[in-house]
Amino acid sequence: MPQIRRNPSTLIRIHSVMMRHLYLMRASWPRIFELMYWPSIQIVLWGFITQFLLTNSSYIAQAAGVLVSAVLLWDILFRAQLGFSLSFLEELWSRNIGNLAVSPLRPYEFLTALMVMSMIRTLIGILPATFLAILFYEVSLYDLGLPLILFFSNLMMMGWTIGLLVCALILRVGLGAESMAWLTIFLIAPISAVYYPVDILPEWLQALAWGLPTAPVFEGMRAILFDQGFQLDLFIHSLLLNVLYFSIAIGVFLWAYHVARKRGLLLQMGE
Repeated sequence: MPQIRRNPSTLIRIHSVMMRHLYLMRASWPRIFELMYWPSIQIVLWGFITQFLLTNSSYIAQAAGVLVSAVLLWDILFRAQLGFSLSFLEELWSRNIGNLAVSPLRPYEFLTALMVMSMIRTLIGILPATFLAILFYEVSLYDLGLPLILFFSNLMMMGWTIGLLVCALILRVGLGAESMAWLTIFLIAPISAVYYPVDILPEWLQALAWGLPTAPVFEGMRAILFDQGFQLDLFIHSLLLNVLYFSIAIGVFLWAYHVARKRGLLLQMGE
């Protein structure tokens, strides 16, 4: 058998590559956060789902399509946020953000364009899924009627809010934080009451859940599916929170954009 020669320089080269990535991780806390994030969020989310199903199996059995409808509504929120963030990231990746900053384009015009693109991306992604749900599971999200438009609007606004905050973070930290575009939305998943009611959560988490615009939307969806009708108070609750958070997010983004533009950071971002 051929003998494997031990070359000290091989170990040095391997060590050098490893150190390069370790230094990269140490310099970017979002990368470290990402490593811990997915296992933690999965155990929390599925733990609450399991607890709810074990104690309310008859409740679920009476609700035809409640889980499918919840998945579709959640995807609206996810696509809205991701569509906004990706449109912004594409400007960074192509190094076009600096050109936009020196053009006559106003910041609010830029944000409006990103929001419209987010809606287009969301509709392209969600419409085929709703028809597949009808075809395979005989569950139609359109049975929610007019409230579906209200749910859609609230979820889109919440998605834009998170997208604005993610983009503001990227402007301050750099592209090392771009993974937050995929992570952040799932941070609120366990307390958004997507697949289970808010009251299944511990009391201290219920307060956080009602402080988000998402929980009232999904509670309102379940109320309609269980023939309790459209609950206007839940819609108003969600809308008011959305207006508050959206206004704050716009302010944070405009501040981060102004600072990055003033310091010339926009010209340094890109692949």
